[in-house]
Amino acid sequence: MSLNASGTACGAGQNEYGELGDGTLVNQWTPVQVTNLAGSLSAIATGQYHTIAAKSDGTVWTWGYNGYGELGTGNTVDHPTPASISASSGLTGVVAVAAGQYHSLALTSTGFVYAWGYNGYGQIGDGTTTNRTAPVQVIQLTNVVAIAAGQDFSLALTSGGLVYGWGYNGYGQLGDGNTTNRSSPVQVAGLSGVAQIAAGIDHSLARKSDGTVWAWGYGQDGELGNGGTSSQVNVVNVALLTSATSIGAGDYHSMAVQSDGSVWTWGYNQYGQLGDGTTTNEDVPEKIGTLVTGFSGFAAVAGGGGIQSGIAGERHGMGLGLQRLRSVGNREYESEFETCRPIGVYSPSSSTLSAS
Repeated sequence: MSLNASGTACGAGQNEYGELGDGTLVNQWTPVQVTNLAGSLSAIATGQYHTIAAKSDGTVWTWGYNGYGELGTGNTVDHPTPASISASSGLTGVVAVAAGQYHSLALTSTGFVYAWGYNGYGQIGDGTTTNRTAPVQVIQLTNVVAIAAGQDFSLALTSGGLVYGWGYNGYGQLGDGNTTNRSSPVQVAGLSGVAQIAAGIDHSLARKSDGTVWAWGYGQDGELGNGGTSSQVNVVNVALLTSATSIGAGDYHSMAVQSDGSVWTWGYNQYGQLGDGTTTNEDVPEKIGTLVTGFSGFAAVAGGGGIQSGIAGERHGMGLGLQRLRSVGNREYESEFETCRPIGVYSPSSSTLSAS
């Protein structure tokens, strides 16, 4: 999905459950506009088969698959068009959203976090493992400024630069030194001064205000970027990155933008999602800006299952990796293929990207 500067969302790719929000269940080869929300959105995120968005008025809208209540509408009925979450749930003034595989998160302007959907590992953060079809407040969290969702776990960043995690912890993705699942937030150990967080399927990333990047959780494909291929229950320093300004996490791969606008990638690369012209995994970051002519000047990045995407300073989109059902949105191709180098993405005036 992409959200342009005017507040309009567009999406392309699989649409089996209506996750593109265009009112159909038809897979789309080129981006289509989400219905009924043009010019009003401020944030967007995509889960496995659902999408969540916040409007500029602080309300939350969701669409797609709802088998576990991840749409937050109080039931488990799928929606191919956006449905609003009732303010009676207490969810108002939302400024950011995040989506896991089957759960959703929302951050309010007052620094509180709400969650709903699948809760088998405690990823809702209400102290239980009961699925929630409507938003509930995450306990023990205040002064939150950013949120992120992995497959079955959740992360939050506080105004004091501390990171908290809850949910599935089988690979140490909560960063508390063990592999015990948590149904309420625990602090990531040994980590402070954080400015940004990101979550993959089972690994976590943090960018500190000093430009360094730190990782923890699943690492068997090199996605932690520390030169190894083992999972880590404590934070490790990602190699070579000293001036990062943005980070992103895909399923089993990671990426960052440095202050010079260059893009660095590492981790799983079977589908070419690292953009280095190969399908070889990398356990330390590599600067793909030096490998691909003209691939520089980026301001932000995002990662999905088999793709990476980024936004250049001039708001041009780029994509790389496996394009299944043209999920990258390149208009020049009509069949599934892999691209191991960046390609241009058709998404009008795109300024925010969310990939799944």
